[in-house]
Amino acid sequence: MFRKAAVPTVSNGNYLQGQANGKLSSMDSGQPAREGKVVLKKKVTLLRGISIITGTIIGAGIFISPKGILKNTGSVGMSLTLWTVCGILSLFGALCYAELGTCIKKSGGHYTYILEAFGPLPAFVRVWVELLIIRPAATAVISLAFGRYILEPFFMQCDIPELAIKLITAVGITLVMVLNSTSVSWSARIQMFLTFCKLVAILIIIVPGVIQLIKGETQHFKNAFAGNDASIMGLPLAFYSGMYAYSGWFYLNFVTEEVENPEKNIPLAICISMIIVTVGYVLTNVAYFTTISAGELLLSKAVAVTFAERLMGNFSLAVPVFVALSCFGSMNGGIFAVSRMFFVASREGHLPEILSMIHVRKHTPLPAVIVLHPLTMIMLFNGDLYSLLNFLSFARWLFIGLVVAGLIYLRYKRPDMPRPFKVPLFIPALFSFTCLFMVALSLYSDPVNTGIGFAITLTGIPAYYLFIVWDNKPKWFRKLLGK
Repeated sequence: MFRKAAVPTVSNGNYLQGQANGKLSSMDSGQPAREGKVVLKKKVTLLRGISIITGTIIGAGIFISPKGILKNTGSVGMSLTLWTVCGILSLFGALCYAELGTCIKKSGGHYTYILEAFGPLPAFVRVWVELLIIRPAATAVISLAFGRYILEPFFMQCDIPELAIKLITAVGITLVMVLNSTSVSWSARIQMFLTFCKLVAILIIIVPGVIQLIKGETQHFKNAFAGNDASIMGLPLAFYSGMYAYSGWFYLNFVTEEVENPEKNIPLAICISMIIVTVGYVLTNVAYFTTISAGELLLSKAVAVTFAERLMGNFSLAVPVFVALSCFGSMNGGIFAVSRMFFVASREGHLPEILSMIHVRKHTPLPAVIVLHPLTMIMLFNGDLYSLLNFLSFARWLFIGLVVAGLIYLRYKRPDMPRPFKVPLFIPALFSFTCLFMVALSLYSDPVNTGIGFAITLTGIPAYYLFIVWDNKPKWFRKLLGK
């Protein structure tokens, strides 16, 4: 099932590309692929890169429930401040990933950079947790939001049956998997269209909010910092809520090998996308507070729908449709990007070899895409998804903090590595410290859930020695693994 890495990591950060038989051929060498070679094509332009990042970041959260930050910060002013701070901090993290993406021209994102900086064990643990828990659970959660809001216009007078939500969600997940297995170009085109829909949805909220401000509807901003005092215990939870809403800025680094002119397009796409998202998020929250008080926002199940019902009348029926399209875009972008992490991990020998194979005609990493389907379905119909995500939120930011710390380490370990884009050292230092500090604080403020997530993450260590390091496996064990 698992195998030793067949291709060593090379010192300049350039890796080999997958072929139809799971072996590897050079893409960064500048040499054309020989006849019979099947490689992933460079089809991600600057505009498509912006749509991948923006379309994946803007999911259901900003439309449905931004109350996590308000609840844990205690006031409107602190809430808006944290939205801004999380946007700036996410930009700092994205700039760090831009440097890594331009000097290590290999797909795989977090996994690849941890492998380069710290070696195979922490890299394997990262991809192990992503494959088994984080990605299936995250996909199932965002898909459930898609299922609920695509059905909302048909069940205006009654509750939506849970079975109907899960069935339409299963159809949506399958459709995204088929799309990403069929065509990179069509997946990117649909992502661009869905990104446009998301920006329109945000404008539908921002524009009436600005009109409300012009009319003088500012009563909810008076004494903006008055309210319940934010506690140190709530800070990690508010941080997780904010960073979760912004998460997705790292997805372009998962497909680095498919980006045209990555030295230029990766930094540009990241900077443009983060400015769009941060400004949009802050203005959207300002718009909410022109019409909805802090107490009403905390009681609302879907803030965007409540806002639309008060200001737009019958047009509010369009909001659930836009939320559903937004969720579908996040599903599409996430699967498109994360499948490349599994593809690269398989190429390095850390996942089954079949996951590094490419469809000979469609040029898509078909096995790396569809491996998520059964795991996501299991999560959808059997798991307590939100608890699971709470368990593992800390794991995501632990490894992202580790990646950015690895950037600092590589500055000293490999100072001669070409760096077409380079950020000031204080940016990765501040970002990695903030992530690791919040992770440590969450161990103190929520030891049960964080401890469970920590224990799940640690299962990757014995799995690494069992599947990767242990050479003298008995015959029955090899047969069990399909060898």
